[in-house]
Parts: sequence; C-alpha cells; structure tokens
Amino acid sequence: MITANALDLLEFHKLLRIISSFAHSDASKKSVEDIRPLNDRENIERRLSQIDEIRKIAHEGNPLKLSPFLDISDLIVKIKPEGAFLEASELSSFVPMLHIASTISLQIKERFDLPFLRELTNHLTGHPDILSMLNKSIDSEGNILDTASPMLSELRSRIRRLEVRIIKKLEEIVRDNRLSIFLQDDFVTKRSGRWVIPVRMDSKGQVQGVVHDVSRSGETAFIEPLSIINLANELENLIAEQKAEEIRILKNISSKIRSVIDEIDAEFHTIIYLDMLNCITQFADMLKMETPQINDSNDIFLVRAIHPLLFLSFQKMGHTQQVVPLDIQLGGDNTVMVITGANAGGKTIAMKTIGLLLIMALSGMPVPADSLSSLPLIHNLLIDIGDEQSIETNLSTFSAHVSHISEILQKADSKTLVLIDELGTGTDPDEGAALACAVLKELRKSNALIFATTHLTAIKGFVHQTEGMMNASMEFDQNTLTPLYSLKVGEPGQSYALEIARRYGLPDNIIASAKGMLGSLKVEFDNLIADLNEKRKQYEHSLHELQGQRLEVERKNKLLEKMLSETETRQKEILAKAYKDASDILSDTKKHMYTLLDELRKKSKEKIHENIKQVGRMQQYVSEKLMEYDNDTAAPSIDSIKEGDIVFVKSLGFDMSVIEVMQKRNRLKVTAGNREIEVPLSDISFKRDKSVAVNVTPLQVAQGDETVSSKINLVGLRVDEALSRLEPFLNHASLAGLTEITIIHGIGKGLLSRAVREHLSGHPLVKHFRNGTPEEGGNGVTIVILI
Repeated sequence: MITANALDLLEFHKLLRIISSFAHSDASKKSVEDIRPLNDRENIERRLSQIDEIRKIAHEGNPLKLSPFLDISDLIVKIKPEGAFLEASELSSFVPMLHIASTISLQIKERFDLPFLRELTNHLTGHPDILSMLNKSIDSEGNILDTASPMLSELRSRIRRLEVRIIKKLEEIVRDNRLSIFLQDDFVTKRSGRWVIPVRMDSKGQVQGVVHDVSRSGETAFIEPLSIINLANELENLIAEQKAEEIRILKNISSKIRSVIDEIDAEFHTIIYLDMLNCITQFADMLKMETPQINDSNDIFLVRAIHPLLFLSFQKMGHTQQVVPLDIQLGGDNTVMVITGANAGGKTIAMKTIGLLLIMALSGMPVPADSLSSLPLIHNLLIDIGDEQSIETNLSTFSAHVSHISEILQKADSKTLVLIDELGTGTDPDEGAALACAVLKELRKSNALIFATTHLTAIKGFVHQTEGMMNASMEFDQNTLTPLYSLKVGEPGQSYALEIARRYGLPDNIIASAKGMLGSLKVEFDNLIADLNEKRKQYEHSLHELQGQRLEVERKNKLLEKMLSETETRQKEILAKAYKDASDILSDTKKHMYTLLDELRKKSKEKIHENIKQVGRMQQYVSEKLMEYDNDTAAPSIDSIKEGDIVFVKSLGFDMSVIEVMQKRNRLKVTAGNREIEVPLSDISFKRDKSVAVNVTPLQVAQGDETVSSKINLVGLRVDEALSRLEPFLNHASLAGLTEITIIHGIGKGLLSRAVREHLSGHPLVKHFRNGTPEEGGNGVTIVILI
C-alpha cells in the first residue's frame, strides 16, 4: 500500500492541485485531487489508453465536448425519496450535465477508432426527453417558463392583463385632482404583494382603503384603495392558482427524473471521470508528456525524465535555464543505486523525480519522459526524506531516520520502491557509514528497488565492491564549482565541500587547516575520483568523435553502393538494348528465310538448312543474354492477368492472347490464330509486340550437329509438358528436312492423343496427319506429314 505520507513527501498533492485547475466542475476538481495509484495493471493501462484517445481527438481539432457543469450529487440524493420534488433552480442544475452527456455520446459513438472511450461512454444518452422537458420548462436562471404548460401560460396571461387593469385604475386615482392633494407622490408601487399608492400620513383618512405599509420616516402610508380591492383579490386567486400549477410542474419533472435517477447518477459520474481524464490530458499536452510502459519485471527505465513541478517553477519564474533531463535504469541484477555529489547538486530532486513519475504512471497518467520509459507495477513506496527532528516526540534527526529505516526493513519486498535521502548521516560518520552499508546489504536481499543519497565515502566504496549495487553521481563543474544537475551512472561523486566553502568566502587558512585534518588518504581518494571523471569525459569526447567518423564512413559506403548499383543497372540496360536489337534483326531474318523455305527446298537443301541452324543458334545465344540482362523478363503476377490480355510466351517466342487464367494451377491457356496451349506462369513475360506470322513457326535450334529423330515419345507426360516438347520437335524436324514424323502418345484415356491432334490442327508446319497403321502402332501413335 502506498501511504498518504509517501504521496505528500513526493508532493503528489501539489501536482494534483495544478491538474485540477483545468476542471469544469467542483465535482471533477475534487475527483482529480482524489486520484491515487491504482492496484492492477489492467486498470492503469485502461486509463492511459483513455487519455491517449482524448489526446488523439484533441490533436485532430475535435476536443472532448466538455463545458462547465454543477455538482448535482446532493440533488440526486434529495430527489430520490418518493414524492420529493426540487425547486426550479435546482432542476436547472441538471441541464448542463445532461447536455454534455448527450453531446459526448454523439461525438464518440461512431468513432470505432476510439474503443476505450466508446466502452466508457456507451451508456451516455443525456436523456433527451428529460432534457427537452427541462429546456421547455425552466430557463438558465432557474425560472419556470410560460411554455412549461398551457395552463401556466393561460394563468400568467390573465395575471398580466389583470395587473394592467389594476395599475391603470391606480394611475387614474393618482391623477384625480380631488385626491392628489393627499398623496405623498404620484407613483404606483407594491407592498406585501398588493398594489398601493403613497398617501401622506396626516391625510390617510381622506383616502378610503387598506394600509399595507408605512415608510421608515413615518410620513407616508401605502394604501390599497377600496376601488381595486376586488380586482386585487382576484389577482391573488390567480397567483395562487399559478403557484399550484408551478408546483405541479416541478413535481411532474421531478417524478420523471426520479424514474431514471440511477441512470442519471451513473452518467453524472461518467462525466466527472471524463472531465478528470481531460484535466490530465490538458496537463500532459502542456508539458509534452508521454505514455509510459508498465512492466512486471520490477525494472525502472527512465529516458529524458524531468520533475514536472520543477519544470513549472522554472517556467513561472521565467528562468532561461532548462530542467536537465534524467536518464536512469535500475533492475535485474542491480537493484540498489547510491547517488552522491555536491550539496544542492540535485541528488534529492533526482530521487524525487523517480518517485513522483512512478506515482503518476501507477495513477494512469502520462509522465514527462520519453515514451520508451518503463516503470514497474509496485504495491509499496517506502520513503525516508527530510529532517524530522521533533521536540514533541523527543526524536532527533538521527533517531527519526533510524525509526523510518526500521519500518522500511520490515516492509520492503520485491514489489517495493525505497527512497532514502542522506543515508548514514546524523551521527558519527564512521558508525553511520557502517550502519548504512549494513542496511543496504539487508535491503538488497528483499529484491526491492532502492535509491539512496549520501556523502559518506565509505558507502561509495562498499557499493562499488558489492554485487547488485551501483554508484551514481550528480555532475559538477570543477572549474566554476557549479552543479550541472546531470546524473552519471556507474561512478561516485565528490562533495566539493571545501571548494564550495572557499568560493563562498571561508578564509584560505581555514580551508588549508581543514585539508590537513581531513588527511592525505581522503584527499588522494577525491583526487582519484576527479581524475577518473576527467578521463571519462575525454573518453566520451573521443567516443563521440569516433561515432561521427563511423557515421561518415557509413554515409560514404551507402553512396558508393548506390553509385555501383546505378552503374550496374545502366550497364544492363545498355546490354539489354543491344541484345534486343540483335534479337529483332535475327528474328526478322529468320522469318524471311522461312518464307523462302519452300522455294529453296529444291535448291541445295543441306546448305540452306545449315544456314538456318546457324541463325537459330545465334538467336538462342542472344535470347539467353537478353534473359540475363533484361529486367522486363520478369513474369507478371497471376492476379494481374485477365482473359484477353496479350503476353509473351518465352518458349514460342511470340505474343499470344490469354483465353483462360488457371490460378489454382498457376498456369495460363493462350491462343494465336487457331492454336490453344497451356503454359506455366514461369514461361510468361510482358508483351513484346512479336505476333505469330500466319505461316511461320518460331525457330527452335537442334543442339550441336546431332541427328534429329523422326519419332518423339510423349507417353506418361502431362498434356502441357507434352505440348511444350512437341513444338520444338516439329521445328527441329522441319529444319532437318524431314517430311514424315511419328508422335508416340499411347492410348490411355485419350486425353493426350486428343491434345496432340488438336495442337497439330492448323499448325503452320503440318500438311496433314493420320492414325498409325497396326504395324506403325495403331491408335497409340499419330503420323504427321510436314510441309
């Protein structure tokens, strides 16, 4: 349990008072001031998420629709008993809250990107029927309107007309010359709710009527003339009826509110909670606070943390000096940190910053630190800060510290944060240091997270040598003898008491005498620490320079890699263009040679076919190089291809039209002229503008000078695989000068034979084809006669 005393020592109440200044109601102001740390991670993270969503819509220019509203908690209690009713001014207090509930409901309910706010506000309605009734019946000043009911409107009209008659009658009396001599003045007024005229006291017997009042001077009697008494009595009756109708209206509205008072009560508390969250949001935006992470690993990790009250204090006083941010990490193997350094160097502020930011995070509030910061879910905060010497309790400073530390030792566990200021002080330094080291050793066993400050050298040495403990120090400028307020983890600090004393005027002889009494060992130890700190600064400077050099080398390497990549790309583009041009020339030559093939068959066939083979080999070489360098050879995705598209079929060397996309098989069925074949997606690239000639087949070159067979065996192959082998075979056979070839496909189910014969139908190299004779293989083969 985190006690109220711990919160007060960290000045959490001061922070809450500042946050509560953004409240729209006394009720929500009190709600902010009552904020306390939450006990479970789920509730903490839910509140942080709610605040994040409020900040989100605020940054979008659509802040939460809140406005001033009254605390109606007492009115809710008052109206609950059956038959109870509220006055008009009390009922009007419900209007702002119901209006806010209605507005926020409309603002949030359609925002599906705000799940936490939607969950929080899904019951808000603003009770539009009751809100409408209140707006119709009561104004903002708490007066009942004429529109509250037809009867009330009628009664008030009659009252106004009757009052006009009475006033007119009285004005006639005042102007009557026979009576004006008895009047004190010529005005008409009201006394005790009755219309009267002012008559001189010595003449009151001259005006017949009823005296309702006398002036303070005793010289004037306010008389209601007999001539208007009947009218005045009628007016009184109408006013009584009006009062009765107003009470009936108030009772009716109160009854309607009472029927849903529990729902209104729930909505009222939600509005208070939302206003409380909005206060935190506005404060968080003002200090540019971030949402921390909550961990279960008992680690504290703060990045660029600042003390919010110190920041506001600097801001209020107009300081140009900025609060130095704090970077700190504690947990895991190291659970004890002892902070040392000069007086007024910021040790206690650093420790309070850690404690206050932890309390803020556990209360579901953003913290003034980087969003990478992570804080543990603790259940206990034990603090010993400040001088609590007390005459009444007969406790010295040391006794008070020992009392607190005894309590800390009893309560500390793995879910505890311990903050101890000026550990070991208030008694003999040697004994105090020994006691402090023993306390730290015992607290280390509890696995609590411990932060302590001290000036005692012996404690620094003990911490340095003890596993699980670490020194830290507040930096100090030795040249100017001024604190830098920056925490350095891993090295102890110095007190600089003698140097500061000299700076503030203590004579040099006293400083020298003090150094002599201090002893050479202490001086040497302080000098050693100073040397270490100076070397550390030099190393940091060198490291910074090395990091700069490394970044420069990385930048140059990236630039060089980019230039190499651009050069390689350009080289590939040049080679690809060259090979494309060569391929186009060879392809055109090949087509032309095919056109002349029939005419040349009768003349030197062997020489002609050899030339054609040579051209084919050259084209294949160019095609292979083109595949290597041409970025356009990449296949389009199966999802981007649709029926009717034109694609390039690599194995055929031509553009063909897509007639079917077979996504499950990752294949396409394509056609050119009267030919349809299936090809795998890997055999496809983007359109090349190479159409199939009517009587021309793509050239496929036989390997080397080997003899081309007149037979091909396709038995056991899939249709697409068989056709992909058949096409080159036809080309090779034609180039070899064969006039008849045999295709062995087997009988089976007939799928392959049908596919082969469909492929042969209309083929530019095929004259005709037939089934094989029994001697040739029967229906298991197809005999093809080539052109």
